[in-house]
This record gives sequence, structure tokens and C-alpha cells, in this order.
Amino acid sequence: MVAGFAWLLVFQLAGEVIARSLHLPVPGPVIGMLLLLVALVLRGGPSEGLQSTSQGLLQNLSLLFVPAGAGIMVHLHRVADEWLPLLVSLVVSTVATLVVTALVMKWALARSGAASPTEADRP
Repeated sequence: MVAGFAWLLVFQLAGEVIARSLHLPVPGPVIGMLLLLVALVLRGGPSEGLQSTSQGLLQNLSLLFVPAGAGIMVHLHRVADEWLPLLVSLVVSTVATLVVTALVMKWALARSGAASPTEADRP
């Protein structure tokens, strides 16, 4: 498990180094995640250690939101002052996510040749 966690940190560090050295507007962890994706595709999947580490992190994902929640409570006055832009951005991003997810799912189903539920119910 330690080796898997070390690999995750190495890719995050590599992404951070690339983002800062090239002055990219993309966060380092995002670049690290893309590098990890490329490495996993080239290797044919994750190792057992990386897989168990990832599962452990996903099982405790809710704990990773505690610092963000504490930060919101510290800056609650800003949230109160700027509630309308926050609300609009949350609604727009939620709707955009739902639309993009539906379109990708529709595309994936059409590509795989699977019938949609409405087509399967027809005689």
C-alpha cells in the first residue's frame, strides 16, 4: 500500500513540476493524473499495490472533504456576500455536467451497439 501511495505522490509531484516550470494554467495534480493515466494505459492497468491504495482512498473519500468544509466555514462571510454568483455557477455547472454525461452515455451506447431501453421495450 505504501508503494502505491508513493506512485500517486510521484505522479502528482511530476505534474506539479511540469505545471510550474512551463507556467501552465492547469493545476499540477491534474497533469499528474493525466500522466498516471498514460502510464496505466501503457502498462495495461494498475498494479495490485496501486489498486488497493486507490480503493482505500476512494473508501475514505468523504474525509478528504473535511478541510474544504472547514475552509468554507472560516470564510462564511464571503459566501454570504457572494451567494448569487456561487449559486449560478453551481446550477450551471450541474446542468452542464448532466448534459455532457447524458450525451457521452448516448454516444457510448450507440458505439457499442446496445439498444436503448425505449428501443428494447418496443415489439
